[in-house]
Parts: sequence; C-alpha cells; structure tokens
Amino acid sequence: MLRFALSRLVSLGLSLVAASLVIFAVVEVVPGDPAAFMLGMNAAPDTVAALRRELGLDAALPVRYLGWVTGMLAGDFGISYTYRVPVAELVAARLGVSLPLAVYALLLSTAIAMPVGLLAAARRGRAADWGVMAGTQLGIAVPNFWFAMLLVLVFAIELRWFAAGGFPGWEAGLWPNLKALTLPAVALALPQAAILARVLRSALIETMDQDYIRTARAKGLSGRQALLAHALRNAMIPVLTILGLQFSFLIAGGIIIENVFFLPGLGRLVFQAITQRDLIVVESVVMLLVFAVILVTFLTDLAYAAVDPRLRRRG
Repeated sequence: MLRFALSRLVSLGLSLVAASLVIFAVVEVVPGDPAAFMLGMNAAPDTVAALRRELGLDAALPVRYLGWVTGMLAGDFGISYTYRVPVAELVAARLGVSLPLAVYALLLSTAIAMPVGLLAAARRGRAADWGVMAGTQLGIAVPNFWFAMLLVLVFAIELRWFAAGGFPGWEAGLWPNLKALTLPAVALALPQAAILARVLRSALIETMDQDYIRTARAKGLSGRQALLAHALRNAMIPVLTILGLQFSFLIAGGIIIENVFFLPGLGRLVFQAITQRDLIVVESVVMLLVFAVILVTFLTDLAYAAVDPRLRRRG
C-alpha cells in the first residue's frame, strides 16, 4: 500500500509542475495589459510603466514564473492587482462558500443516485428500470443552469421557501446559510446524480452476471442479498471514479451556478478576475483548483486500493 501511495504522489507532483507551466503560459499570452486596464485608455505611458514596475509585470517571464511558484509553495499567492489585498485572503473567503456548496451537492447527488441505481439494477428490464433510465437521461441532457432557473422560479418566486440568491455569511448561523446553498446544491446535484445512477446501475448489472454471484445465488442467497452483500462492493470502483470526478467538477465548475445565485465563491471570483485582467488571481485560483482536482484523484486512487487489493499489488 505504501509503495502504491508513493508512486501516486510522484505522479501528483509531476502533474502539478506541468499544470503550473501550462496555466502560467496560457494566462500570460492572453492579450491585454493589466496596468493599462486598471488606469484606463487615456493613461500616460510613463504612468502605465510605473504601475507595471509596481506590480512586477516588467520582469522577465521566467523570473515571474519562479516567483509565483515559490510564493505559492510558501503560502504566498501574491497581491491582487484589482483589490490590492493578498490573493490568499480572497481565496480563503470565497472557499468558505464554494467548498461547502460542493460537499453539499455531492452528498445530495450520492443520496439520490445510490438508491436509484440499486433500484434500477434490482428491477432490470422492468417498468422501474425503464423509468429510472428515462429520468436519468433527462437529467444528463438538461443543463444545470436551466435546473437552477427552474428552481428559482418554483421555490423562490412562487412558493417563497428559499431566497433567489445571495449568501448571508457563516456569522449569520448554520441554517440561513444552508437554506441559501440548498437551491444551488440541488441544481448542481441533479445532473451529477443522473450520471452516477446510470454508472452504478451498469456496474451492478455487469457484476450480477459474474460466476461468483451465480454461485452465491445457488447456495441460497436471495437476489437482494447477493446484490447488497457481494455485487455492490465490487461495483464501487467505477462509482468511486465518478464520485472523484464529480467532486472536482463541483469545486472547479460551479462558476455558472454561482453567478445565477449571486454566490461569492471561487467560480465568481475567477470570472470577475478575468474581466478585470487580474492575472495573479486567475493564475493562483486556477492553480489551486487544479491542485484540488489532482488531490481528489489521488484520494480516489487510494480508495480504489482499499476496495480492490489487486490494485495495491499492481502498484
């Protein structure tokens, strides 16, 4: 197990180095000067040059890259060009919204998908199975921002059970913030639950056709016992893959939902930083999101090894 984990850690480190190079290069080649953008079109050239020196934009690209990377390793993400505060403070404040939203949405997605996938697998080829497949196909096909607007229309405008947007802040208490995150979490969770339910159903059906399941049934186990006691654990590897990818997506891909509900999360911060040409914020936040994706992938690999000992031997 230790050798398996170390090999994955080496892969994680190499992936982070490659990602940092790509992110820095892509952001730097985007046209537009942050200093000129901040001062306006009519700013004098010497004023723009002075601001570039103050922001460190006049240094060579390799020097700026090394300074950015070494700063992140030390916990210093730089100073925002627009807000003139440390990027780490901006990220910490916004992470307090995006991370609970992602966890909330993942819990909802799993809570919906697991019983639905089990039901479809247990009733394979029957009306319940066909209903689940039709519902999950609809969930995959419809964009989550459409779900978000529909939820706002029904539960915020018509029924007035939830607010249409905004976030009161954790100092207001747990319940007001959970209410504020419920509609965004549901909008994010429904498409992901549809994907997860279909994957679980397919994995369970494939597992139920294995010889050891037939042997267990021949020894007197009922279909439900064989499904829950034997097939479910062996079907969890593809499910864990999807869960890892979903959590990464929910952290990094909630920009549209955060803008629909006016949530001050990381996605909205990146959107604002791009429009304001705040390059240091874009680079640091995107790098942090990439790190989160790679870390979740690493933890998913460890979960694989815990579920399937054969992977530990291969590692």
